[in-house]
Amino acid sequence: MNKGVVKFFNETKGFGFIKDESTGQEYFVHVSGLVDEIRENDEVTYELQEGRKGLNAVNVKRA
Repeated sequence: MNKGVVKFFNETKGFGFIKDESTGQEYFVHVSGLVDEIRENDEVTYELQEGRKGLNAVNVKRA
């Protein structure tokens, strides 16, 4: 499991970005990859999965 912070999440459009706490890398997250509801600045755990445009955060849960 990776750990990070929600940098941005637009509830209306259903997507956002998570910044990894150890690497600083940002990953796209879609509402379909959420286990819990998330908001900006929430600490989360997640897994990575290859998407159409690179790695996406999936199984996203509040830490």
